[in-house]
Amino acid sequence: MKYKLKKGDIVQVIKGKDRGKKGRIIKVFDEEGKVLVEGINFVKKHTRPKAVDRQGGIIRIEKPISISNVNFFCLKCSKPTKLGIKFIEDGSKVRYCKKCKEIVEEK
Repeated sequence: MKYKLKKGDIVQVIKGKDRGKKGRIIKVFDEEGKVLVEGINFVKKHTRPKAVDRQGGIIRIEKPISISNVNFFCLKCSKPTKLGIKFIEDGSKVRYCKKCKEIVEEK
């Protein structure tokens, strides 16, 4: 399935333990319907000592969060919003904020 959110977009979490936090998308997993967001959904992982990593212990890693639990955060109107898609004069497709109607710049 194709989603409107892309790598590098700023999103705000709307459900779960990190509700209200904002972060940048690191990676989009289309098949699973999840996104990996910078600084969101940390979990603790217990690791064993290995040859490469001499010391074991508990580390914190980021896990993907469901794409339905995040909203695009528009920097122009400073609100979480949905994205729309429209065609402009030259025939190209662009994403826009549905609240302030501004076009989202592609990175």
